[in-house]
Amino acid sequence: MKRLSGIVPCYNEEENIADFYQAFMQNEAFFQEKEIELELWYIDDGSRDQTASEVKKLIQKDNRVHLLSFSRNFGKEAAIYAGMEKANGDYVVFLDADLQDPPSLLPEMYSYLEQGYDSVATRRVTRKGEPPIRSFFARMFYRMMKKISKTEIMDGARDYRLMTRQVAEAILSMPEYNRFSKGIFGWVGFETKWLEFENIERKKGETKWSFWKLFLYSIDGMTAFSTAPLAFAAFMGVLFCLAAFALIIFTIVRKAIFGDPTSGWPSLVCIISLISGVQLFCLGIVGQYLAKTYMEVKRRPIYLVKEEI
Repeated sequence: MKRLSGIVPCYNEEENIADFYQAFMQNEAFFQEKEIELELWYIDDGSRDQTASEVKKLIQKDNRVHLLSFSRNFGKEAAIYAGMEKANGDYVVFLDADLQDPPSLLPEMYSYLEQGYDSVATRRVTRKGEPPIRSFFARMFYRMMKKISKTEIMDGARDYRLMTRQVAEAILSMPEYNRFSKGIFGWVGFETKWLEFENIERKKGETKWSFWKLFLYSIDGMTAFSTAPLAFAAFMGVLFCLAAFALIIFTIVRKAIFGDPTSGWPSLVCIISLISGVQLFCLGIVGQYLAKTYMEVKRRPIYLVKEEI
């Protein structure tokens, strides 16, 4: 029989472990007809609650359930990569433990693989339940990425994605430390079917993604799959050099023709402050790319395992 491996990153999700297991296994009859067995990999991303204990209870009842616990919190990106390394199914799917990625979509997703697609990705068409300010900046991020990056990143894209082993191996061939999975999925290519669904609120618990974490995550995405910010920094440097040269010519001509003394120290202070701000902003852009390069050349492991069952 073939195998479908479900990879479930978890961080303080003890309330949702059992509920997710039941929802996922409701697809068992459908996949048995397709001669596909199911397995679940819970990736405990350094949880501080009883997430690992809840998974161990399931393992005692069902040997298709597996647990991989990190030594500390390495982030969802590391959890996804670790799950892909451990799971050996012919098909791989990523799902959130909070049930915002409905497992009930799996039969429909698999049907598209039968039609010849290499992967089936999901995207939310609504953001019901999210704070308006968060939804606004999320849409702005996806619009910006479409303009500055050659990699396809869909608005509202989720990590909820079903793929063949060939696609999974392609993703595993990219062992970069600074990971942005949404960009990696698009970069590897392959024929992908996009499946839309309405936003589903968390079943239990609270989101682990604050506005600040999402902001830092968006910076990771921009620096990982676009060099446009560097081009912007260079453009601003050239622009201000030309502006400074034009102002010098203007000052000399005005002095030669009208004999006006050079005056206006308040405006001079404003100009110096503006230019200094732009310089620091551009330096910060370069610093972000330098920091990512610094972390890559260290060759630190993406994650460390504390326990595997």
